[in-house]
This record gives sequence, C-alpha cells and structure tokens, in this order.
Amino acid sequence: MSSGIRVLVVDDEPSIRNSLVEFLEDFEFDVFAADSAENALDLIARFPIDVAIVDIRLPKLDGDSLILQAYQLRPNMRFLIHTGSVEYKLDQDLRDLGVTPEHVFLKPQMNLSVFRDAIAKLMKS
Repeated sequence: MSSGIRVLVVDDEPSIRNSLVEFLEDFEFDVFAADSAENALDLIARFPIDVAIVDIRLPKLDGDSLILQAYQLRPNMRFLIHTGSVEYKLDQDLRDLGVTPEHVFLKPQMNLSVFRDAIAKLMKS
C-alpha cells in the first residue's frame, strides 16, 4: 500500500538520511534519497517528486540553490528544510516559492513525525 506521495530526502549524512527514509516509508510514502544536490536534481528531473526534505549544508551545491533549481524543474514541488545551522535565515527567494519558517526544522529532530505532519499539510495546500 502506498500513499502515492513521492518524497525526496536530501542529506549527505547517511544516518540522518537513512533514518528519515525508513521513518517515511513506514507511513507509506514513496521515498527517494540523495546524498548531494546534484544527485537530487537528477532524481527530480526523472521522477515527479511532490515534496523534498533538504539539508542546507551539502557538498558543492547548497540546499538553498538546490531548492531554487528544483523549482525550475518542478514548479509544483514543495520543500521542507532540515538543517543543523541554528543561524540559518530563510532567503527571500525561497519565501517567494512558498517556503516559510514553519517549513524549517533543526537537527537533530528527535520527533520525526513533524515531517509526516508537515508533508500532509503541504499536500493539502
């Protein structure tokens, strides 16, 4: 059984990426995973992703840039940010795409259900 909602988890830390993937799969999401922005963009070009959970600090291309490029490929895609940076400030370009402070989650996130709930809320809007 699948929810039909396609979620992409982008994080270069395997333990964080894998725990999120496994958690979301338990709730019947179709989950894709990428360890870099470049790999994520390849997946986004090939598959109709609904929601991406994006780490900001990625090797080479950062998460903000990934979101901006992903939006160009899939304008209906929605985004959640998962960052370990307590100083992270949401850029106006991302706000213009509909990303709000309630879409930003700090690491480590002990209650992964916040992602399930945020995805459900994004898919209703």
